[in-house]
Amino acid sequence: MDRTFEELLDEAESAPVEGWDFSWFDGRATEQRPSWGYQRLMSDRLARATAALDIETGGGEVLAGAGTFPPTMAATESWPPNLAKATRLLHPRGVVVVADTGVLPFADEAFDLVVSRHPATVRWAEIARVLAPGGTYFAQHVGPASVFELTEYFLGPQPEARGARHPDVESADARAAGLDIADLRHERLRMEFSDIGAVVHFLRKVIWIVPGFTVAEHRDRLRALHDRIRREGPFIAHSSRVLIEARKPG
Repeated sequence: MDRTFEELLDEAESAPVEGWDFSWFDGRATEQRPSWGYQRLMSDRLARATAALDIETGGGEVLAGAGTFPPTMAATESWPPNLAKATRLLHPRGVVVVADTGVLPFADEAFDLVVSRHPATVRWAEIARVLAPGGTYFAQHVGPASVFELTEYFLGPQPEARGARHPDVESADARAAGLDIADLRHERLRMEFSDIGAVVHFLRKVIWIVPGFTVAEHRDRLRALHDRIRREGPFIAHSSRVLIEARKPG
């Protein structure tokens, strides 16, 4: 029996949102994955590094998927629930997990590899500072206009925001910080949301899609979207992903 609008909302509002485990969405939402396979490429680089840092590790799930860590491995995270989760997951494997307060709490030239998956803010000057000469920054960023079908459904047209995080701008910022671009790729990837609960849980978990989202404030739009999904099928959106590799001159 299909669950009601209210039942779907209640379920989604009560689901925990810490970490980057997306198994809750199984059977309810899908997202095409980038062709390059970030975790595999990250793992290859970690296996060859001597000292590495993962910036904005979330709950540590992506980093924990690496088979081998270098002798020195550290990670940062700013959101307290994720910081606690990453500590529990990564400490047993010898990873030092520290709070990210805006300035990376490490000495200059401390790492030959810095990685990050979906950082909220890319601080190029700090990345360049902690990289040793010849070191590499390897990351998958959220690209421009990611999931903007949902953003604009709730907030209306956002023409100025559509250009933010463009790979050309990010590569220029990396060069301005003294880094050379070794690789830069961009893909847009199909997403499907099969029920309104999946939409609500996603917006609670990925908070920058609709900043300040609450069910109470957006109930009318949620009801309209629930009816639309029931009538027409899954809500279609597109994520935007950028793979970037930048190196500090030796």
